[in-house]
Amino acid sequence: MQNLTPRQIVAHLDRYIIGQEAAKRAVAVAVRNRWRRQQLPEDIRQEVAPKNILMIGPTGVGKTEIARRLARLTGAPFVKVEATKFTEVGYYGRDVESIIRELVDNAIALVRDQERKRLQEQVNRRVEERLLELLCPEPPYLEDDEAQARHQRNLQRFQQMLQQGALEDRKVEITVQQKEFPMMVTGLGMEQLDTDLLGMLEKLLPSRSVKREVTIREARKILFEEELDRLINKEELQHRAIELAENLGIVFLDEIDKIVASESRGPDVSRQGVQRDLLPIVEGTTVSTRYGYVRTDHILFIAAGAFHNASPSDLMPELQGRFPIRVELKDLTREDFVRILTEPQSSLTRQYQALLATEGVQVEFTQDAIEELADYAYRVNQRTQNIGARRLYTIMERLLEELSFEASEMSGAVVKINAAYVRQRLDEVAQDEDLSKFIL
Repeated sequence: MQNLTPRQIVAHLDRYIIGQEAAKRAVAVAVRNRWRRQQLPEDIRQEVAPKNILMIGPTGVGKTEIARRLARLTGAPFVKVEATKFTEVGYYGRDVESIIRELVDNAIALVRDQERKRLQEQVNRRVEERLLELLCPEPPYLEDDEAQARHQRNLQRFQQMLQQGALEDRKVEITVQQKEFPMMVTGLGMEQLDTDLLGMLEKLLPSRSVKREVTIREARKILFEEELDRLINKEELQHRAIELAENLGIVFLDEIDKIVASESRGPDVSRQGVQRDLLPIVEGTTVSTRYGYVRTDHILFIAAGAFHNASPSDLMPELQGRFPIRVELKDLTREDFVRILTEPQSSLTRQYQALLATEGVQVEFTQDAIEELADYAYRVNQRTQNIGARRLYTIMERLLEELSFEASEMSGAVVKINAAYVRQRLDEVAQDEDLSKFIL
C-alpha cells in the first residue's frame, strides 16, 4: 500500500474528477486511516474498524469514479456491485457472500500480476527455451562432434531470430492442457455453481492434452502463462491475496437506496432481507471462498445511492450504524461541465481528439464551443432526466457523429469546433424536448 497523505490522495482524484471536495476528503481520510492502522501494535490494530462511507447524490456526479480511482491509486482489490442484484437467502439469485468471493478473485489477479512482473525475466528465458525446442528440436542422436556443433549453430541462429522478432508469424504446434467439464455441469451455467464446488471440480476433473497450431506470437503468450504457473507458489499467492482483500479490499455498494422496503407497495421481504444479509458482511464475519476463509472486519465498504424516494434513515438502524461517514455529492453546474470537458487528464475532448488523430484529423475545440456544450448538457439535464456528467457522452457523440463517419477520408484536415458548429448540430434536437429525451 502506498504511503499517501490525504492531501496527496485528493490531489490525485482532482486530476480525474471535478468538484465533490467533501466526498474526496472523506475517502482520503478513510484510506489514510487504513495505513495508520497498519502501524499500530497488534493488540489494538484488531480493534480499529474501518469507517465505512455512505455517498448520497444523483447519478453521474462521480460517486463510482471516486471509489474506482481510489482503488487504483492504492493498489487495493476493488469490486463494484449493485445492491439490487442480490436477493435474500432462500430466494433465487446472487447471495451477498458472492461479493467477498469476487473481491478475493480480484485480489488473486492483483497478486498474480505482481508475481508476473517479479518473475518476468525468468519466465521469458524459459519461454525462449521451449520455443527453441519447438523450432529446432534436438535430433534423436548426434553422430559426432560436427553434428553437435551444427545443431548448436542452428539453435543460435533461431535464438537470434527469435530475439529480433523475425519469427513472430511462423506457425508451431504446441500442446496445451484443458479441463473437461461434464455436459450436465456446463448446462447449469458456471456462474450458478458454488465457488467451493467449482474449485473442487477443477481439481478432480482430468486434464486433456490438446495440440494446437499457433503462431510464435500466440505461443509466446500461452507458454508464458504455463511457465508462470509452474514458478508461482499457489498457496503463498492465495495467502497473500486473502490478506490483501482482508486489509485493503474496497467494496462499492451502488444503488443501496433501492433495497429500502417500499411501504406503498406493501411489505417487501426480499429487499429488507438483503439488508439483513448485508449486515453481518459489513459488521464483520467470515466468508468461505475457494481460496480459504476471509474475514470482512477490515474491508472498507462505500455505499452510494440517489435517495430520491427514500432517505438513509429508511435503512435498517443496524446497517445505518455501520456507515458512520455520510457525504452528500452535489448536482453538477454549467461551470462543472466546462471543467469536466477540459481539466481531467482523460477529458472527453482529449479522448475524441486522440481518436480522430489516428485518422490524421486534427480537432480543435474553442473556448466558446466548450461553454456551449456545457450549457446544452446542463439545460437538457434540467429539462429531462438528470444523469449528470453522463449527458456529455451522448452530446459529444451527437456532435461528432458526422465527423467520426467521414474522418477516414479526411487525413490531414484540421477541424475547428466553435460555438456555431455546436449549435448547428445540436440546436434542433435540444429545442425539441420530446426528441431530446430519446437522443440526448
